[in-house]
Amino acid sequence: MQSNSFGLILVGVDAMDMPFLNAYLDSVGAPIFKKGCNFAAAGSTILPANPTSVSPFSFGIQVSQFIRFKSRVLELLSKGRKYAKYIPAEDYFSKGLYMFDIGQNDLASAFYSKSLDQILTSIPTILAEFETGIKRLYDEGARNFWIHNTGPLGCLTQNVAKFGTDPSKLDQQGCVSGHNQAAQLFNLQLNALCKKLQGQYTDTNFTYVDIYTIKSNLIANYSRYGFEQPIMACCGYGGAPLNYDSRIVCGQTKVLNGTTITAKGCSDSTEYVNWDGIHYTEAANEFVSSQILTGKYSDPPFADKMPFLLTIKY
Repeated sequence: MQSNSFGLILVGVDAMDMPFLNAYLDSVGAPIFKKGCNFAAAGSTILPANPTSVSPFSFGIQVSQFIRFKSRVLELLSKGRKYAKYIPAEDYFSKGLYMFDIGQNDLASAFYSKSLDQILTSIPTILAEFETGIKRLYDEGARNFWIHNTGPLGCLTQNVAKFGTDPSKLDQQGCVSGHNQAAQLFNLQLNALCKKLQGQYTDTNFTYVDIYTIKSNLIANYSRYGFEQPIMACCGYGGAPLNYDSRIVCGQTKVLNGTTITAKGCSDSTEYVNWDGIHYTEAANEFVSSQILTGKYSDPPFADKMPFLLTIKY
């Protein structure tokens, strides 16, 4: 259940030689959910959606979809083994790993209508909604929770283009300071919530993963890891320094100022951290997932408990 870090999760799953999970919303036909189910939706938020939201599938909706999924699975299992090759066994719901990467869109979208102080004040409300969802999942038998914090929002090309026109608003890396401040406070409170829930539910395992540190390290030391552009988008329009224009998204052809233009991809995406102004490139996601899988950025760390061998590139 997450928003826009699906790419790095796919890369991580691939590194572990595990199958990709079919999406819950792609349930037409006969998808295989035996190894799990993906409830992610692009643009989703923790807080309930409103009329201006990019996605209607907020965290509470995703949790409700999971509960419906579980109910339907148990119903089908009761009919015998006819559907066994398509759906998980009943004990998977208690033994499975529940992964979360969500909250970035709540913060990022708020900057278009609220002050930094208002956004910082709203973080407890956002996390209270997240806690409610986690407790609903616990009541459904979930016991193993893997929770990503949010990355440095101020380093996304889209946010630099919109909110970084005043150089005084940028930090040493060229990222928007206010956005990163909000992300850091969100992460601090999210970590505290994970510790609180771990203490409250002693039969659970909560793993908090510090995505922020991994991504910040990548952006600050991009050349060390083989990248040439830490913030400029690979696929966009406008050229250096950002190659981003909010009027035309990656892959789109549009008439701007009387001229037909296309937002095209760069010649070599492996040189770029950012793909389209919002998402990371596959190469950057590979870096991030490889760092996650070292176990060093997890609380508690898990490197000595890895049940599989990995070839870490970085």
